[in-house]
Amino acid sequence: MPATEAAAPEPEGHGPATPPPSPPPAAPRRRDKSHYLYLAVIGAVVLGIILGFAAPGVAVELKPLGTGFVNLIKMMISPIIFCTIVLGIGSVRKAAKVGAVGGLALGYFLVMSTVALAIGILVGNLLEPGQGLHLTESVREVGAAQAPKASESTVDFLLGIIPTTLVSAFTSEKVLQTLLVALLVGFALQALGKSGEPVLRGIGHLQKLVFRVLSMIMWAAPVGAFGAMAAVVGETGVDALKSLAVIMIGFYVTCLLFVVLVLGALLRLFARVNILLLLKYLAREFLLILSTSSSESALPRLIAKMEHLGVSRPVVGITVPTGYSFNLDGTAIYLTMASIFVAEAMDQPLSIGQQISLLVFMIVASKGAAGVTGAGLATLAGGLQSHRPELVDGVGLIVGIDRFMSEARALTNFAGNAVATVLVGTWTKEIDKERVDQVLAGKLPFDEKTLLDEGEAGTGDGEADARGAGTHALAGAGAEKDVPEPRDVAGRSSRSGV
Repeated sequence: MPATEAAAPEPEGHGPATPPPSPPPAAPRRRDKSHYLYLAVIGAVVLGIILGFAAPGVAVELKPLGTGFVNLIKMMISPIIFCTIVLGIGSVRKAAKVGAVGGLALGYFLVMSTVALAIGILVGNLLEPGQGLHLTESVREVGAAQAPKASESTVDFLLGIIPTTLVSAFTSEKVLQTLLVALLVGFALQALGKSGEPVLRGIGHLQKLVFRVLSMIMWAAPVGAFGAMAAVVGETGVDALKSLAVIMIGFYVTCLLFVVLVLGALLRLFARVNILLLLKYLAREFLLILSTSSSESALPRLIAKMEHLGVSRPVVGITVPTGYSFNLDGTAIYLTMASIFVAEAMDQPLSIGQQISLLVFMIVASKGAAGVTGAGLATLAGGLQSHRPELVDGVGLIVGIDRFMSEARALTNFAGNAVATVLVGTWTKEIDKERVDQVLAGKLPFDEKTLLDEGEAGTGDGEADARGAGTHALAGAGAEKDVPEPRDVAGRSSRSGV
């Protein structure tokens, strides 16, 4: 019995040792600051809408505020993608694993794009939104002006992935060029083995710096949201919204049903994850996209949040950036739905055969539409120019409301890429299911400070340390086990004594 008595004090002795981690409740204060930031963004959006209706002339002049903010975000996209992919690939010894992740992701993107395009055709035929509209000469000119902005041919698109110099990939605003350079550097560091580890550590520090700069930029979000929303409402006006309400509302409802029913069913079936909980987890990113009308504005945060959720760094690093060019579900729905709308408005409806032919063509055309504001409209014009040139003039009919439809496109594209990342992580067994459940249940909330320090030691922020340790341990573990389990060990279990 003495042994049991001696054992009893031990847990008590451990008890006092556990309290030190309890001081980290300083984290909520950090979160409160960012919470106020997003409340300010909501307020700015509301004020922008009010100003747009009350004083359209003044509101339009505020457009540079929104453009400037989006440009600041875009400035950070290339370095973030580069660091994420290099760190992810460089830490995995098996190159075949990276190829498997990329191949699986591209296959999924192709299937989902086709499904989204088919849904757009189906809804377009059911709603017949173009009936009763007439094409004026001014609208014809506006539509024709969109064609030159269209995406290039398939060959030009593929050649455009190759940058002219190693550095130009970071200045060309083409995500795929950065992706290519990052893949090459990642595989090179992978081949170098231990001698490449100092470079990997240096890129890790560079990533911390990039995320810190990004967090500074985010404090300008309310100003950018105010200017962007005021300009959109001021430019569009109530009359344009009323006349094209059918296609606009129909498109929003279609996108919502696609996300909740189609993507939600896939997520539940394969990953056992509730789509509504995932959308709630990404609520702040959706708000940012809604205010800027560009899914690219939330790309850096999606990368950080998917890693925090429990998906391995290699999967996140490959799936998210690639998805921003190849997995544009919202844009795909828009392309076919808008094509049918334009054809009906010009009294040249498409036959079933022509619609299927257009669907096949748009599968390729949609890959040229990056997640940038207005890219969908240019791709639509380019697709019609190549497939049915006589319909291009009709694009002018939806130019007035395209910015509002761009919101739905961007939100759907973003949701599609988040779901794709979870699914690819599940299929490749590169996801920590227990952590996913804890994060979505709110037990391991994403701390905005992790975006800055990535688990920097000595911050006193338990949440940041946990998440940072988890992701870095996972990247290192990929080199030996290719299993995401160390995330829990380093990130959480070590603190709980398990």
